[in-house]
Amino acid sequence: MSDDSSTRATQTDRTESETATVDRGRSARDLDELRTVADYQFGAGAGQALFPPGESIEIRRSTCGRPRQLYADNERLVSYRTDGRFTLAIGGGRRLHAGLDAPANQVVVGDESEPFVREGSNTFAKFVAEVDSQIRPGDEVLVVHEAGDLLAVGRAELSANGMVAFGSGMAVKVREGVDD
Repeated sequence: MSDDSSTRATQTDRTESETATVDRGRSARDLDELRTVADYQFGAGAGQALFPPGESIEIRRSTCGRPRQLYADNERLVSYRTDGRFTLAIGGGRRLHAGLDAPANQVVVGDESEPFVREGSNTFAKFVAEVDSQIRPGDEVLVVHEAGDLLAVGRAELSANGMVAFGSGMAVKVREGVDD
């Protein structure tokens, strides 16, 4: 019995160290794939902006091993949904805002709604000053002040045309404001 248990312990040790090596390689492959998803969802260059090569990105996984959330410097950047798309956290929004040219993925609001959106309130169509013409309902967007400051991240509820044309209704369901 002692020979069997020591053999099992050795096999377990070897398996754990092999798994650790595979995980590092798997994480690198996963990051490459996740950069591609970001480029597809947010536009060219988004993958590099969200997950720069050489930076330590922590991938938290579901129990089945699927990437679930990505963190850098203890700040959540994005969550990876089961449908293969990202939901932005404010950390990821900051990176996209800095890494992509305006108006990519942006909904611009003025002074009237700025303090409310900054605290995490939804953005209403009547307060939208400008919007990226490519935005569709369900897209992840950045809510930005006219001066260029990031205010919040959230999900578009209307198309770009609807946000500009409608005088009422929710334009962006805000997930997180910069002052949340």
